Amino acid sequence: MGFIMDGLDAEDYDRSYTDFALVKRILGYFKPHLWKMIAVAAVVFLSSVMDLILPVVVSQALDQLQFSPETFDPIATALLLAAAASMGWVANLIRQWLSAEAVGDVTLDLREDAFNSVTERDMSFYDQFATGKVVSRVLSDTQAFSETVRLSINLMSRLLLVVLLIIYLFTVNVNMTFILISIIPFIMFTALKFRTIARRTVTNSRRQLATVNAHIQESISGISVAKAFRREQMIYDEFKTVNHQSYEVEKINGYVFSSIFPILVTIAGVGTAAVVWFGINQAQQDVLTAGEWFLFIQGMGMIWFPLTSIASFWSQFQLGLAAGERVFGLLDAEALVKQKADEPVDELQGAIQFVNMDFHYLEGETVLRAFDLQIHPGETLALVGHTGSGKSSIAKLISRFYEYQAGDLLIDGQDIRYFNLSSYRSQLGVVTQTPFLFDGTVMDNIRYGKPDASDEDVIQIANKVGRGDWLVSLQEGLNTQVGERGGNLSMGQRQLVAIARVLLQDPAIFILDEATASVDPLTETLIQEGLDTLLGNRTSIVIAHRLSTIQHADRIIVLDHGEIIESGTHDTLMADSGHYATLYDSYFRHQSLEYIERMAG
Repeated sequence: MGFIMDGLDAEDYDRSYTDFALVKRILGYFKPHLWKMIAVAAVVFLSSVMDLILPVVVSQALDQLQFSPETFDPIATALLLAAAASMGWVANLIRQWLSAEAVGDVTLDLREDAFNSVTERDMSFYDQFATGKVVSRVLSDTQAFSETVRLSINLMSRLLLVVLLIIYLFTVNVNMTFILISIIPFIMFTALKFRTIARRTVTNSRRQLATVNAHIQESISGISVAKAFRREQMIYDEFKTVNHQSYEVEKINGYVFSSIFPILVTIAGVGTAAVVWFGINQAQQDVLTAGEWFLFIQGMGMIWFPLTSIASFWSQFQLGLAAGERVFGLLDAEALVKQKADEPVDELQGAIQFVNMDFHYLEGETVLRAFDLQIHPGETLALVGHTGSGKSSIAKLISRFYEYQAGDLLIDGQDIRYFNLSSYRSQLGVVTQTPFLFDGTVMDNIRYGKPDASDEDVIQIANKVGRGDWLVSLQEGLNTQVGERGGNLSMGQRQLVAIARVLLQDPAIFILDEATASVDPLTETLIQEGLDTLLGNRTSIVIAHRLSTIQHADRIIVLDHGEIIESGTHDTLMADSGHYATLYDSYFRHQSLEYIERMAG
């Protein structure tokens, strides 16, 4: 059992909601569609009335045949039954149409809210939680929720028929009706007691599905790496483990839900026997007529079926509540990046100041401590240091992707926590080591940050990067399809597209995060030419692995475990023969010589 439930714990952002709280929140999504739901309720009532008319008409026809056959009109009875059945069919059809539309509207709203929540989560959220599991909540859980609402409407129709039938049966024979309904509490009690285990089982099932989705997505995303290292069998074996776990969870799910039906059917069978036995006595004493006897026999099935199906419904209802709980957990996840205000940001000059800042990703693993740094407007600052020294963390904090724990980050003398982030980030340009391109053309990707830019603007910017020489290598120029994640382009071409994208945005602050670390020297030359254009007259933070991107920086700071240990220009730092000079001799000089050799070759 421990193996089966391994990895099925709730995510840290999950919350527990009561059934009442969940239902209330779900009803809130139906509120904008109130009139449509009123119409659904009306046709549900009409459909139930028509379904009730059928056994009542047959019952009265049987009594008429028994006591006054000469007045019985079979044609009128047949027409009445046909009319009731036809009206019930039409009412049911309208109900299906209206409910499908209403549920579709609600599912649309819920899924849009879930996706909007996903886009609003800060980067630390995606560091902690698997993307596949988040996708499962947006897609699978919202779909499960919609199916539950449809089942709820169907059950409401059946239960309304039960209520109307019981009311009518009371007018026929009170004692028989009491016998009929006396078993209802036992069925309801059993079904409701089933609720707790059902919720737990279904929630585990949903979590396991999310785990499978996450594993598949990760495996497919990294399939090229797996093939390069000949690890196809390994990822298949890992999937078999996850899939087997899913099988075991679903098997338990099946055991739980299949066990409830024999219990409920047994209870219903006892009630049926009681009604038949008592009804026979009543008929023998002429208390019940043949028609009334038929009506109670029919009513028995009409009542027991919806009640015994409550267990089936309850499993689906718990599935819907569990799915709703997971979606609402995503919606209600607390953002770690919290703004104190939402002030619009005027055109930035680009002054950046870290004041006595403490920052960590995980509790107890400090990245920056009492960190101070001032970057002047228009300055190009290079960050140098070993892996884990805090270079990328500084860039991420400036981008406001993460929340710092103490101190201040000032942009043009203003606390970054008071900014409207969308307004602020519109003046921020970031090029990462592995740029992400969206499926579409090169032109579409360059225009991504400025959708209203004209084709002429895009062409002009593209030609500014590396003098446009890189465009010749594109099969269809700017109309070349980049493919999923930019797979049709080389890494260097992707970087050039990313630089053009930022250049078109014309940011006040530019961050270059090791953008030339994974490209060949020739492409690096083109990128460097693009950077010369990009770095001009704007504040730039360059995180570098190669000498060419830092040797002309206005200032270089050397980081070690989140502290600035050296600061100056390339020449002054080399003259000091300190940590930077050692780093340069052991790493940058080797790269420089390698570059010269390649160019000579």
